[in-house]
Amino acid sequence: MSVYLHDIPLTEAQKRIREALQSAGLWGVLGKETLPLSEALVGRVTAEPIWARLSSPHYHSAAMDGFAIRAEETAGAMPTAPVTLLVGAQAAYVDTGDVLPQWANAVVPIEHVEALNNAGQLADDPRHPHMIRLRTALTPWSHVRPMGEDIVATQLVLPAGHVLRAVDLGAIAACGHTEVTVTRKPRVAIIPTGDELVPIGQPVQPGDIIEFNSLVLAAQVAMWGGEPIRFPITPDDEDMILERVREASRECDLILLNAGSSAGSEDFSARVIERLGELLFHGVAVRPGHPVIFGMLSRSDAPLGDKVPIFGVPGYPVSAALTGEIFVEPLLALWTGRSPAQPEEIEAILTRKITSPAGDDDYVRVVVGEVGGRVVAAPLARGAGVITSLVRADGLLVIPSGVQGVEAGEKVRVRLYTTSRALNRTIFAIGSHDMSLDLLAQFLAERGFRLVSANVGSLGGLIALRRGEAHLAGSHLLDPDTGVYNLRYVKQYLPNEKVMIIRWVGREQGLIVKPGNPKGIRGLEDLTRPDVTFVNRQRGAGTRVLLDYHLGRLGINPEVIQGYQQEEYTHLAVAAAVASGRADCGLGVTAAAKALDLDFIPLFQEAYDLIIPCKHAEEERIRAIFDLMGDSRFRRSVAQLPGYNVEQMGVVVQAC
Repeated sequence: MSVYLHDIPLTEAQKRIREALQSAGLWGVLGKETLPLSEALVGRVTAEPIWARLSSPHYHSAAMDGFAIRAEETAGAMPTAPVTLLVGAQAAYVDTGDVLPQWANAVVPIEHVEALNNAGQLADDPRHPHMIRLRTALTPWSHVRPMGEDIVATQLVLPAGHVLRAVDLGAIAACGHTEVTVTRKPRVAIIPTGDELVPIGQPVQPGDIIEFNSLVLAAQVAMWGGEPIRFPITPDDEDMILERVREASRECDLILLNAGSSAGSEDFSARVIERLGELLFHGVAVRPGHPVIFGMLSRSDAPLGDKVPIFGVPGYPVSAALTGEIFVEPLLALWTGRSPAQPEEIEAILTRKITSPAGDDDYVRVVVGEVGGRVVAAPLARGAGVITSLVRADGLLVIPSGVQGVEAGEKVRVRLYTTSRALNRTIFAIGSHDMSLDLLAQFLAERGFRLVSANVGSLGGLIALRRGEAHLAGSHLLDPDTGVYNLRYVKQYLPNEKVMIIRWVGREQGLIVKPGNPKGIRGLEDLTRPDVTFVNRQRGAGTRVLLDYHLGRLGINPEVIQGYQQEEYTHLAVAAAVASGRADCGLGVTAAAKALDLDFIPLFQEAYDLIIPCKHAEEERIRAIFDLMGDSRFRRSVAQLPGYNVEQMGVVVQAC
């Protein structure tokens, strides 16, 4: 029998949270405080409307350096029939911002007058002449800021529930306030638990996990208007966790108890909540993050009320972060009096089929780009532990409960983390993984462009180009009959598409092995040994094609290779599999081996090309890549990658 109460629908979970908070008197703003007007108020939320105490400006103000006059006395002034006014009787000099004399109703800029002395000659001091000559008539209130031009006393300046910006503070000061009443920041306790956790900066051993969930959760809380309080790591001991939660409940409005929400023997969160209060649900039908817990704790010795809500947050990083977005952000919005976050949504074409558990709301991380006038979305890694999938993500695609997946080419709605305006500065690359693309992304960022990559292998990249889903594809597909890279496959998969083939880099491929090469591996023949395990690249990857080509030449049946079916999507992932002991060796590039301090057995030289449809070649973002091919600093950076050469970078293998 499952230790979960059961996975309930997200809407039911939200209903239980609302009812519990309403019952506890916590369904609304927690409180308010009046603070001095300062830059520290940026991001705070107004708790009350702000009404103007003063008009701004609160007097008629000169808008220019010049002379205050009565506009009526300039009537008829023309270049051929100027009007002369006596300073003192009919005009008075004013600087910008000066009070307008009561008798005046206009200002003539100093550069529009002829300042004269009492002899009718140009005055030595244009600001203190005897008289002024005007050759253009003025209308009343010209170059004057009338009282209340910006703000009129008693008018509404800002409503309650407004998130304060820098310019808002200026308006508040201008209308006479020195203090602002804002909503109180909710105090949010974040309690990480687990014997395997070590603090950031501490040396790690096998089995140790750097504890960074509390950092992410605290940053989210601060961004959403709360005051995060990070507690030290608590070991997997039920009584110790209980005491830490009880301590947090005395001073905080909300508790986020991280990890211990699953079904393991040391997952104590649910039991701790039951001992201190009421467990309202354990398990929500969302992926990732379904083990989330919610309850209400009882407290009688704190001034904040007799109930405090608590979430049991799953331990996997993506699950923890999405739990914050789904549950914590709306609650902090409620408590601080602002509107919940409403991310921009756009329609996009899905580049790859997604399968989804039918009973869950599935939150899929995607990268997004505009290609050929269409917006496309490519799914990222689905693992709940892959925090970089959120770092790379441009948004979320939510597949609702009851839908078992989405086919490639279907239209989907994406909740953006970025803005739609950024999409036309994005270069969408789908294809083979290469470490030089990370360098390219950095250099493009310096030029205001963003490179988004999806690693699906060389063949997958050509298919993406055929479907109009990418600006370019990296490819290194060897033709076994001719020994030429990519040409045959471009003709086969893109028969109706005009494309450029640009030589990008030459790479050294070989076997990545553990330091010291303990198995004494020398070449592909050793892959047939029963004591050697291998990690492969995915079907369609150029490295996989290269391997199969040379296995065929050697007469080696892939079925005898242990691990031939074990697939990874990048060279670095192959290196990580070897470094972690999941395999003894794998085929990859030199740079991947050196990145993880592994040994390398060089076997082959290959060409890695960029395939670019001609219809994109003249776009500004693609021209930026062409420019970088000739940039000496960029070429040096790529050449410094072990096993790389850039001698032919930029050579056109096939022109438009």
